[in-house]
Amino acid sequence: MFLNVTILGIVAVTGIILMLPKLAKSVHWRAMITPLASIIGSGFLVLGPILDASYGKFAPLMMAALCLGAYLFGSAIRFNISVIDQDKNTRSKLEQHLDVAASWALAFAYIISVSYYLNLFGAFGVSLTSVNDPLHANLLTSAVFLVILSVGWLHGFKALERMEQISVSIKLAIIAGLLVGLAFYFVQKAGANALVFNPPERTGWAAVTLAFGLIVTVQGFETSRYLGDDYDAQTRIRSMRYAQLLSSAIYMVYIGLIAYVFHRNELAENETAIIGMMAVVAPILPTLLVAAALSAQFSAAVADTSGAGGLFSELTKHRMQAKHAYALLVGVGLLITWSANVFEIISYASRAFALYYGLQSAIAATAALRKRQFRVQFPLFVFLTLLSVLIVIFGTSVE
Repeated sequence: MFLNVTILGIVAVTGIILMLPKLAKSVHWRAMITPLASIIGSGFLVLGPILDASYGKFAPLMMAALCLGAYLFGSAIRFNISVIDQDKNTRSKLEQHLDVAASWALAFAYIISVSYYLNLFGAFGVSLTSVNDPLHANLLTSAVFLVILSVGWLHGFKALERMEQISVSIKLAIIAGLLVGLAFYFVQKAGANALVFNPPERTGWAAVTLAFGLIVTVQGFETSRYLGDDYDAQTRIRSMRYAQLLSSAIYMVYIGLIAYVFHRNELAENETAIIGMMAVVAPILPTLLVAAALSAQFSAAVADTSGAGGLFSELTKHRMQAKHAYALLVGVGLLITWSANVFEIISYASRAFALYYGLQSAIAATAALRKRQFRVQFPLFVFLTLLSVLIVIFGTSVE
């Protein structure tokens, strides 16, 4: 009872702080909240169980590797933001063509990411009900796809997009409560000399290719690249960097707390495994997690659907209207929903975003070559381009 009350208190206090007018009106916080919300969105729901089950006692090291990889890809995008701001009229034709290719890659990545978000929505939506099975989860996912299509086709997403700041605050507040609950549980286990150090289930190349398939779980920082109508280049660069650093700190604390308190037989490799694990920590956490999941996944799906519609319309010079892009997205999403499981979709989405990050890295490498920045930037961006190719080719899903 004490822990439940404490967790609810932390959630309430954090939520109040995040909704304070002074913070809500801060330019830097508003610029930071969009990438931050994406980075610690869906990944927070699935990463803990996946890393603990697959990498055991080395889960924090793999989390650190994912965060580092994401930060380096972010550095390429930050470099591109700066270059576009400074050299808008002097960029090479190759940079401009790669930029268009990257936009196409992102548009298709959005299609897969919406499937990822809504399949998690379906899984968590039925998780605490008597119809907790793949069929009903897919039916719920399909129904939400159709709702999003009808709203987007008839009215656009402006009304739904207003949910974003509220849903982000709810999600971050619940994550704060989750971390406090895990900290209590960790200290209790440590005090009883009962910490667990599971051996890894995956090693060698299999461990690497699974990590390749998880890059989407720390994706979302690229949204800063497309906020140019609202914030100047330096604000976007700074806010993306801070969002990545803060989200990395949160992820490292989370994985550090969860990796050493569950025995192997307490771990499940399914999309809602976190619910069962957190029920052991505190009875209130499963309900809070489901609330966070439904709010976060729906708002993220709306945001990416809207983004995909805008990109397809822009890239086709308005020959394809946004609402037709919504129909394409929903059609592909329904096909993916009924033909793949969540972990396969995570792998597909990781490869799609890796292609986008690779193109952004190639743009950065081309710009660094043009600007004769050979010491650090050019070799780093070439390395990231090659790494993204490996992720696209070899990324695998949890089996």
